[in-house]
Order: sequence, then structure tokens, then C-alpha cells
Amino acid sequence: MAGVNKVILLGNLGADPEVRHLESGSIVANISVATSESYVKNGQRMEQTEWHKVELWDKLAELCEKYLSKGNTVYIEGKIRTNTYQDKDGVTRYDKRIRATNMTFVGGRNDDTDSMDDNNNSYSQGTSSPPSSSQKKEEAASQRNEQDTDDLPF
Repeated sequence: MAGVNKVILLGNLGADPEVRHLESGSIVANISVATSESYVKNGQRMEQTEWHKVELWDKLAELCEKYLSKGNTVYIEGKIRTNTYQDKDGVTRYDKRIRATNMTFVGGRNDDTDSMDDNNNSYSQGTSSPPSSSQKKEEAASQRNEQDTDDLPF
């Protein structure tokens, strides 16, 4: 029986992306995503934050480098990957990361209005670049026109 290795995260970047351009021509971006959950313990509201190391390659890394910065909210789909290595003392160590296969921008950047609006933008490995601001405005206008022509029951 085959297993399933799928991770879904919705969280905020804890720092700007770390992006490397490799000699092979590939690009890799590493981001740290914080997810939080709240609960009540002994009548007091508590919050627990988990930090996730996320690795994005090629097109997703380019988009990450261009559009994301500390504090941005992202939705990530991916797979858990474990890298095994020997530390300087010869001890075997394990590094777990999420290898992203899909990324959605949630919200937008206030300092780059030409590239991002407040709409969500979703990209998968191999997806083309984000649509321009004018393309997104045309899509939004088209959607509004379709909604305006619907017959409303009230």
C-alpha cells in the first residue's frame, strides 16, 4: 500500500526569503513559515507557534524572491523531505523541510502595487509568472460584470 506525503501550511514569513542561484542555473529559495494555533488552558488563552522550513525551487523560487518578504502570508502545499548529513563531530543529523509544489500569495505587498493586488495569486511548480496588474483588473471587471447580470432572488 502506498502512503501519502502531503503538507498544507498557511502562515507568515518570519524573515525575507534566502535565495541562491546555483551554477546549474537552478534557483532555490528557503523561507521560514510560522503557523499559530490558540487554545485555552486553565481559563487562560494560550498561543503556540510552530516554525516550518520551506524550500522552493526554480519558478516558485523566482516568484518568492520577487514578491515575498518578512510578514507576508502564504499558503504552501508540498511534501516533507528529510536530508541526512554528518556534523563536524561525525554525528548523523536529520534536517526536515517542506519541499513546496504549490504556493499561493495571500494578500499583497503595499510597496509594489504594479505586481500584487489584494487578491490571492496561486502558482505551482512550472506555472508562468504572475499576471500583470492590468490583466488582474480586467479579470476582476469581467467577474463583476458576470455577477451583475445574474438574476438575484430578492
